[in-house]
Amino acid sequence: MTQLVQETTVGDRDRPLLHIHPRSGWLNDPNGLCRIDGTYHVFFQHNPAAPVHDDIHWGHVSSADLLHWTPEPIALVPQPDGADRGGCWSGCVVDDGGVPTAVYTAIRADVHDAGVNLSRSDRTLRRWTPDRAWRIAAPADPGISHVRDPFVFHHDGRRYAVQGAGKTGGRPQVLLYQCDDLRDWSYLGPLLTDDDPVAGAVAQATVWECPNLFRLDGRWVLLISLWRDDVLSGVRYLLGDLVRRDLGWRFVAESGGKLDAGPAFYAPQVLVEPDRVLLWGWAWEGSERTPAEIDAAGWNGTLTSPREVVLRGDAVVLEPAAELSGLRRETWSLAADGSLDVPAFEVLAPTGLRLRLADPRSGEIRTVVEADTAARLIVDGSLVELFAAGPSITTRAYPGEHRRWLVDAPGGEVWRLGLPD
Repeated sequence: MTQLVQETTVGDRDRPLLHIHPRSGWLNDPNGLCRIDGTYHVFFQHNPAAPVHDDIHWGHVSSADLLHWTPEPIALVPQPDGADRGGCWSGCVVDDGGVPTAVYTAIRADVHDAGVNLSRSDRTLRRWTPDRAWRIAAPADPGISHVRDPFVFHHDGRRYAVQGAGKTGGRPQVLLYQCDDLRDWSYLGPLLTDDDPVAGAVAQATVWECPNLFRLDGRWVLLISLWRDDVLSGVRYLLGDLVRRDLGWRFVAESGGKLDAGPAFYAPQVLVEPDRVLLWGWAWEGSERTPAEIDAAGWNGTLTSPREVVLRGDAVVLEPAAELSGLRRETWSLAADGSLDVPAFEVLAPTGLRLRLADPRSGEIRTVVEADTAARLIVDGSLVELFAAGPSITTRAYPGEHRRWLVDAPGGEVWRLGLPD
């Protein structure tokens, strides 16, 4: 069972309490976002045994309102003699004719030995039965040494999937497959390479990970996470169109940019609903938190708040999901020096703000985030999310036992956050 930390006193001021976050172990990429029979389901990469990236399972939580999250049994578990014995890595969940089906990267020996696997569940999404063999392996292409992160989408009456790909020391690609029948995949070649001038300019990497392809206000959006020879280098969006080619489609980018400008945001996944597109990302730990501290605390990683993906002109931006206003418990008055001591809070600032972290022991005060326009700030433990003009900013700052937050937001409102009854 994945235990979720929400509104609990755990003696750790760095631990987020209102975000998707297991009580112990490792968390990274959000996976399998779906809404089945009115219930939201979020899965995530999870090592329940230790706060390190190893022996990857799929953790699972569910919610009716995007605020209260119920811990569910671990969903995907590596099978000792199965196609995913090296780990159940990232993927999506498809409601395949009434059968919730996980479409995911199955690792056998190592990251270079990866294929697409399927696992099926009933409508509760609590019991999963994995296939014993991959649906498809990596294409026989000397320019590809990494393939992972399938994402399924529909277009022109057909079902397709994209995968991230590339080569260490080489060049990135997004691969395209046709999969009307999830048991029968056909490789259609690259959907996008860095020969595309826009993609090549704004999304430099050796592997493009976690591709998400979807329609937004009548335009195609492609999200890609940048892997540069073992360095996670942020997330980019590309706006463009799908152009028919011999066997399938080619994505032609028209514009692009940073999806989030912070140092702790990676591997987002979207949930396309009829009236909006939701998104969660992985917020990894900052360099201030040492391996020894992580090991002692026993937890590593959290997911961001649910965000809505919106189009402003030719820019793709992220905004807090509308439901998050339901976390506001009461307005909170700052001390005379701008300090406050609550585990989770929100600031609504009409003309800009600055968030600092002060250490009374050393006298050190450092700026965490700031904005000179109207802004919305959400802080939960060590997770800091800023929404203002331009890309959102996701970062980590650790109050620990002794530090305190300082907020400067002229004319702004400060709310204490917590779960509604």
